[in-house]
Amino acid sequence: MPAKWIEALTGSLEQKKQYKQCKARLEALPEPYCTAAKAFERYFMYYGGVTDGDTLIKMLGDFADLWERAAVDGTPVSAIVGDDPVEFAETFTSAYGGTRWIDKERARLVKAIEDAKADGRR
Repeated sequence: MPAKWIEALTGSLEQKKQYKQCKARLEALPEPYCTAAKAFERYFMYYGGVTDGDTLIKMLGDFADLWERAAVDGTPVSAIVGDDPVEFAETFTSAYGGTRWIDKERARLVKAIEDAKADGRR
C-alpha cells in the first residue's frame, strides 16, 4: 500500500530502477564510448523531453544496447554518429513516440490563444 502512494507522487519505482540500470550500463562502457554515450544521454534529457516513463526506458535501453554492441565490435564513434552528432541525437529520439514536454506546452499555447480569441469576441 505505501509503495502505491509513493509511486502516485514520484512515478514508477520500477522505472526508476530500470533508468538507473541503463545509466550504469552507459557508465560501464569503455572509452571513448562512455564519454560519447553520456554526452548523448544528457542531450536526450534536454532535447527529447520524454514524459512517458515506458518510452524513456525503452529508448535508453536501446541506446545502451547500441553503444555496448559498438564497444564489443570496436566500431568507431564517428561511424555511429556520423558527421553531425546533433542530427544523430535528434533522429534517434524522434524514432521513439510518447508524450514530450513540448507537446504539453504546444497544447497549452493553442488553448491560451483560442481562449484569447474567444474573449475578444465578447
